[in-house]
Amino acid sequence: MTARTDPAPRVVIADDQELVRTGFRLILTARGINVVGEATDGAEAVKAVHRLRPDVVLMDIRMPNMDGLEAARQVLAQPPDCRVIMLTTFDLDSYVYAALAAGASGFLLKDVTPAHLAAAVRLVNTGDALLAPSITRRLVERYASSPARTAPGSAPPAVHRDLAVLTPREREVLTLMGKGLSNAELAKELTLSEATVKTHVARIFAKLTLRDRAQAVVLAYETGLVTPGDSAQSSDLDD
Repeated sequence: MTARTDPAPRVVIADDQELVRTGFRLILTARGINVVGEATDGAEAVKAVHRLRPDVVLMDIRMPNMDGLEAARQVLAQPPDCRVIMLTTFDLDSYVYAALAAGASGFLLKDVTPAHLAAAVRLVNTGDALLAPSITRRLVERYASSPARTAPGSAPPAVHRDLAVLTPREREVLTLMGKGLSNAELAKELTLSEATVKTHVARIFAKLTLRDRAQAVVLAYETGLVTPGDSAQSSDLDD
């Protein structure tokens, strides 16, 4: 039986620091990931995405001319479809919340290890979210009701989608996802198989046009299914 080999992700790196771009490019290319372009600000990043059609964009949050948040919004609002990972110096940068709500697949600290960087790019390229649900939940709780949501130049971070399209069971699943439960924990809580849970999650994503689990957690807060302070029943694993 021949092992399945996925094509290497095609990546654009957007950061105003040449040293960061060079370091990330060397790390990724050494691990078989193709860096197809670089950008020094958000405006260049948007143009590069439309010209090069990468699978993943590593997007610095703080850049001149157009910051990474606005660039991520523009990239994620229209084709070609790709995944965005936000780069930040601080693990709870206020802009990360808005980036997740806009559809970014997660964030990385700039001091990320080479192995973690390559693994993160490959992970989001499969359609998964980079953040563990529990980490996303803490991030959302911190910023869902804070002035950071309305930082200068930022738009409201999420669209209040109509949850009426969901079945009662799907609403229940979305609520528990918002509280940080994994698929295995959802299956245990709802007395379902993991396969059934995955089916519910896929239908929720399709009906609400969500990219991944990170955005689902944000939406659960934005629509009031979950409120800051609601306790998650999952273990708080951060790896």
